[in-house]
Amino acid sequence: MNMPAVTVVAKVVAKRECLETVKAELIKLIAPTRKEEGCIEYTLHQDSQDPAVFIFYENWSSEASLAGHMQSKHFISYINAIDGMIEDKAVHKMIRIEPGGES
Repeated sequence: MNMPAVTVVAKVVAKRECLETVKAELIKLIAPTRKEEGCIEYTLHQDSQDPAVFIFYENWSSEASLAGHMQSKHFISYINAIDGMIEDKAVHKMIRIEPGGES
């Protein structure tokens, strides 16, 4: 089975007073990102206990595809649009571990 080359788990915590604006900007990213070359999966989740917390789960075919996403017009527009509205963020590049496999 061919596994994605890069999995990203990205957490964005909006400032409470900016919650709806940040959510709208995050949603705007989904459609154009899913059309990008190398995007395998790009899903947005909102915490059911704390609505200010958003998690993106992403799979990319390569590091180059992910790098291209970070330079895309829609991603740069998002960064500019949410300036000053984020309380915290964390981006984790993950490695998939299979039972019995090498890590």
